[in-house]
Amino acid sequence: MKNFNDSQVKDRKELNESLKYASYIQKALLPSPLSMKKSLPEHFLIYMPRDIVSGDFYFLAQKKNQLFIAVADCTGHGVPGAFMSILGLTFLGEIIHNGSFSSASSVLNQMREKVMKAMQQTGDDDEQKDGIDMALGIIDSNNNKLNYAGAFNPIYIVKKNRILEVQGDKMPIGVAANEERSFCDHYCNLDEGDQIYFFTDGFVDQFGGPMGKKFKYQPFRSLLLTISSLPIHKQKEKLIETFLAWKGNLPQLDDVLLLGWRYHRNN
Repeated sequence: MKNFNDSQVKDRKELNESLKYASYIQKALLPSPLSMKKSLPEHFLIYMPRDIVSGDFYFLAQKKNQLFIAVADCTGHGVPGAFMSILGLTFLGEIIHNGSFSSASSVLNQMREKVMKAMQQTGDDDEQKDGIDMALGIIDSNNNKLNYAGAFNPIYIVKKNRILEVQGDKMPIGVAANEERSFCDHYCNLDEGDQIYFFTDGFVDQFGGPMGKKFKYQPFRSLLLTISSLPIHKQKEKLIETFLAWKGNLPQLDDVLLLGWRYHRNN
């Protein structure tokens, strides 16, 4: 019995070491803090994997006057989610690098094709329905306009102490339960000092509080509106404090990812 336990401990240690190394590789594929700071001078990032590796990812790319920003949530978490996140990062980078798109919705449509082909998804009832939920924004700094498209994920923009919700389409990047259709484009003018928030559902779906229930979207929107006038680093502190206090001693349910920044016009 002792030898069996020792073997289990060794296997667990080797697995954790492998996962930690995998997390280094995964993080190396994400935008560097330097590139984030350069493109979004006044931003915060909360990236809290549930396990050592994450099914959530974020993306940032600059092409001339266009800034591409994405936050995504892949099916699952841990190792399966991490594999999907690498696929998502790779496909998104390829599409934007090649420049063969006309809008944010066009990027998501092409990503869906790539994911379905890679996962060999045909729509059969018995196949895996793995996919990606994503918020994708393209900011044109010449006209201070945001072009947004979403796969389930919404975004929030705080303007003059009011919060604007821009909804994504209720379908994933991948095979959908209903008939596939093109993702929709949304356009929004950005003003100096607007607060923009991209996020996955890990925060709002976390169980906690006195009744052990989900945090939910309405309290989340109210929280963002309340803290939106604070300095960026204070907003991050407040969000983390609120999440941890809500979670209490309960386990973290899912990966948590939240990117917020204050917009500055290109005058």
